[in-house]
Amino acid sequence: MASAATEQIDAIQSRSPDKRAAATDKSPRLVPFILLLAFVIRMVVVYFSYRDLPDADKYYDRFGWEVGWVARALASGHGFSSPYYPISGPTALVPPLYTGLLAEVFRLFGVYSLKSGFLILTLNSLFSTLACIPVYFSAKYSLGMRGAKIACWAWAVYPFAIYFSADRVWEYSLTSLLFTTCFCIAQRIHGSTNLMAWIGFGALYGIAALSNPAVLAVLPFLLALALWNTRKAGKPWLLHGALTVVSVLIVLAPWTVRNYRVLHVLSPVRDNFWLEFYVGNFGDTSEPNPARLHPATNPLEMQRYLTLGETAYMAEKRAMAVNYVRHHPQFFTIVTLQRVVCYWTGFWSFSNEFRQIEPFALPNIFYCVSMTLLMLRGARHLWRENHNAALPYFVLIVIFPLTYYLTHSWMDSRQPIEPAIVVLAIAGWVSGIPVQTSGYEPTQSKMN
Repeated sequence: MASAATEQIDAIQSRSPDKRAAATDKSPRLVPFILLLAFVIRMVVVYFSYRDLPDADKYYDRFGWEVGWVARALASGHGFSSPYYPISGPTALVPPLYTGLLAEVFRLFGVYSLKSGFLILTLNSLFSTLACIPVYFSAKYSLGMRGAKIACWAWAVYPFAIYFSADRVWEYSLTSLLFTTCFCIAQRIHGSTNLMAWIGFGALYGIAALSNPAVLAVLPFLLALALWNTRKAGKPWLLHGALTVVSVLIVLAPWTVRNYRVLHVLSPVRDNFWLEFYVGNFGDTSEPNPARLHPATNPLEMQRYLTLGETAYMAEKRAMAVNYVRHHPQFFTIVTLQRVVCYWTGFWSFSNEFRQIEPFALPNIFYCVSMTLLMLRGARHLWRENHNAALPYFVLIVIFPLTYYLTHSWMDSRQPIEPAIVVLAIAGWVSGIPVQTSGYEPTQSKMN
């Protein structure tokens, strides 16, 4: 349903002579080749990494941590429960979409088996590969045809995209695919009057939120931009916005009702915000996400979780965290700024303790700083060329990280917006080079 908006716009634009000329461009034929290359690269990494997943000595933590433990419970007939290694009660600690997918893999190929490890990393790699498609069209809308080709190639070989899909059992690549597709639609849906396109956009966004609810933070802003452009074009906007919001709520409603019935807490997707806030703001700055404060790695915290139950445990962490921040406002301010810096530079600490935990921290800093500088250069250039094309990207890089600034930030928390970061970095890289533009979109950026 969501693709109807893009199809309708492309059909309308193809009637003009310059659009018909653009349609003869052979560049899109490269996309299948890029997809194949991207998938092969990721599968090479999978071949060397999947055997390490079933590690019983560590309670199978590398096999998805909380997501893996809940998937194990689902596949074993215990329902959506047990977010830590001991079998316990119902949970809303993790989102249901990727967890349910992993549970199905466990049911078919065995819990924590080598076959399951290989298959889930293969699926991750496929999701990451398919993200090349929305990356291509998103960049095409903003940068033109040449920028789209470069961005598509860049995502195919992008180190973060490869590592977080082919080596990590988590929802990173699924969220990136769904959210980047939503973003691509949000860039251009203002050109559609098809009600089903807006309904489909909302439904797809709701599905993305079931993979990672952090994406909901930017929905009001992306939708507001789309509706503003719709209104400027003299098209009906209020009904379109209402249908989009209703569609999102309909998709989230069943899981919200389930959480309220079994946990007696109003939580649309997951309920762990206050645990993460507590971990990031309780005095320990040895690492961005101190392991010693989590039940998964602290026996005392685990016992507390099992004794109180999930809802009471989260309420306790909320009270403790709020009380600590109230009495240590300077610490909270400093560590929040530290998280902002870490999010965009990869720098947390030069201490020996941290370098032992993160041996690649120093080269990661160089890489992240380079990407951030290119991203900022690209954002500035895109803003100068075309405000309408730049604003959606500004929403992502300004609004999306706010949740992680308050809790804890590291490179994994950037993954939903990493495709947009790549596109902006490409804009920064080619901003001084004439870019072939096709005029494909009405708000085409002329990067010459």
